[in-house]
Amino acid sequence: MISLVLGAYAAEITVWHAYRGAEEEALEQAAHQFSEQSGHGVRLVGVPSGAYSSKLETAIPRGNGPDLFIASHDNLGKWTTMGMIEPLVLSPTGHIPVAVDALTLDGKTWAQPLAYKSVMLLYDPARIDTPPTTTDGLIELAHQQVEEGRYGLAWQASEPYFHAGFMHAFGARALEPGGGARLDTPEHAAAMAFSKRLASDEGIAPAQPTGALIAQLYDEGRVGFVISGPWFTADRSRAIAAAPLPIVSETGRPMAPYLTVEGVFEVPGAADGSADFARYLALGEGAAVRSEVGQQAVSDLAIQSDAPMRVAMAEQARTAIPMPSDPDVANAFEALARSLRAVQRGTLTPEQGAKSAQNYYDILSRPLPPAADPRPWLVGVALLVLGFLGWVGFQLREPELRARVRRHGRDYLWILPAGLAMSVLVVLPFVTGAAVSLFAHKGGEWRFVGLANFLDIALARDWPVTSSLSFVFTLGVTILWTTVNVILHVSIGLGLALLLREPWVRLRSVWRALLIVPWAVPNYITALIWKGMFHAQFGAVNAILGFLLMRGEPIELDWFAQFSTAFCANLVTNTWLGFPFMMVVTLGALQSIPRDLEEAAEVDGASWWFSFRYVTWPLLKPALLPAVILGSVWTFNMFNVIYLVSAGEPNSSTEILISEAYRWAFSRGNRYGYAAAYAVMIFGVLLVYSRAANRLVGEKVI
Repeated sequence: MISLVLGAYAAEITVWHAYRGAEEEALEQAAHQFSEQSGHGVRLVGVPSGAYSSKLETAIPRGNGPDLFIASHDNLGKWTTMGMIEPLVLSPTGHIPVAVDALTLDGKTWAQPLAYKSVMLLYDPARIDTPPTTTDGLIELAHQQVEEGRYGLAWQASEPYFHAGFMHAFGARALEPGGGARLDTPEHAAAMAFSKRLASDEGIAPAQPTGALIAQLYDEGRVGFVISGPWFTADRSRAIAAAPLPIVSETGRPMAPYLTVEGVFEVPGAADGSADFARYLALGEGAAVRSEVGQQAVSDLAIQSDAPMRVAMAEQARTAIPMPSDPDVANAFEALARSLRAVQRGTLTPEQGAKSAQNYYDILSRPLPPAADPRPWLVGVALLVLGFLGWVGFQLREPELRARVRRHGRDYLWILPAGLAMSVLVVLPFVTGAAVSLFAHKGGEWRFVGLANFLDIALARDWPVTSSLSFVFTLGVTILWTTVNVILHVSIGLGLALLLREPWVRLRSVWRALLIVPWAVPNYITALIWKGMFHAQFGAVNAILGFLLMRGEPIELDWFAQFSTAFCANLVTNTWLGFPFMMVVTLGALQSIPRDLEEAAEVDGASWWFSFRYVTWPLLKPALLPAVILGSVWTFNMFNVIYLVSAGEPNSSTEILISEAYRWAFSRGNRYGYAAAYAVMIFGVLLVYSRAANRLVGEKVI
């Protein structure tokens, strides 16, 4: 979305942001006021929050980004390393100190502070008069809220950002002051144990909480306390109050959440007036507009607000800890999240969870492989190109071939657009990806490492071959996933097709249309629906199982706590998605098989099975086998179901090759070269399979 502030202005300043609602309205109003006063036009560009950082990091180094952008400070370390931002001059006394500290690195301040946010204790004022000041009081009041279908407390328990309050209260931290992380300490284990107590042992919180689920429960009046931030209060249909997080009774220390500071950053070579607009937003009139209209807790010390939510936010900021801006915090968070899920499910003790987190962090944060000499590779590429050109020249020596080329010269012009499109859309990305696989990336640094990524993957240098993170284990899961899915797709599709061609089945056209619907609906929507249906407490699957087992209430089976059930959840979802394709293909093929052949077999005394095996099946094979091969390739790379349903749980054991490559690229330290090597190896596996499949079918299918 793009919002333009227009007028006869001397210059235009481009600003990127991810604001929505009241915050966006306040930004637009402040930009208009600045333009009227300064003569500089301001162009506001709204970017979706999910892709915000990646778009900035792609556009700015190439000169295609904004002059200013508004973002939180947690990526400050990475952005300074990449040279994306310029230091700014701040008013020495204009902002609260914690906001300035969060945006200061290496003795320089890199943004104008705008606002600060952290999680707080939110509660329903219709049910709770006075918020608790200790966790013992919180637990007592939460138990009083628990009744049929209601919960006392809800928060995203497995997310390290929300876990930080417990972590700091027990004396643990995500990163050490000197760099690196120690996640296997007794303090981390104690924090995980306390989190598990609140999340599951006390029986006061819902299972598998997500932001959307918690919002729904609160709007329905089914939860008393919520640990979240001011962003949670937007669009709530019920009144909501806020207070600082309580003191942890076991330690006597207050829960200290992370404080996130939003700032306006200036990129190198920004347009004239950019720094002036940044200062205008941060202090004075701009800050007042953001406070009054945008309802933000602004960092300007001169702006005082008596709004209860912002008063609570200001009080919480006194004990909050600025979010680390070291890029390594992403690795620590990934490791903590993995262990938190396992501890809260009971598959690991808190002590085991802390050790597992440290082991996983060590893998994610290991240094880059040693650099390799690129010169032999460049020589090899040059020899390959020269060899190819020589081979082409040798072939063109044949007079007959040259004559054939001249004769079909006009034909080549007709296929040239398709050839160019294939080159740009297929060949070029593949070659680029293959080239990236020879490099290692960390924190914006690229290093040529040759085949090191491939050797690390193939030899499982970082973990045992039996680990769920190894290529061999994931390949085995992918083959199992593909095989079982294709068997179910074909058997169900074939069975339904044989049934729906029978004349005695009423409303056959209606049934056919209904059975095609799962295939017609976008698979990511279907995956999200099934994800909700497999929820431990609110899912329809557990409710149906409880009814079938005559328990009178839903069972609470955590489908994603172990490999077998998580794999089954993925399998059911993808079977629902895949059988209609096989049914349609089979129905089409059955239309070309004369019923006279089957009736003749019946007259000769053949059973149904004999008639199907020796009459129907041989005539179905030419159409069905190519569909089976194509379906197996689609299933082999069925990313959406794995990512959206099980998310690889538990502990990456249900990941398939394509989703594992995605994790290495975007969730585990942005190891793009490692992920590209994964993708090249996936291509190799599919290439071998396609050659074998084509030979099996006897024609080129893929």
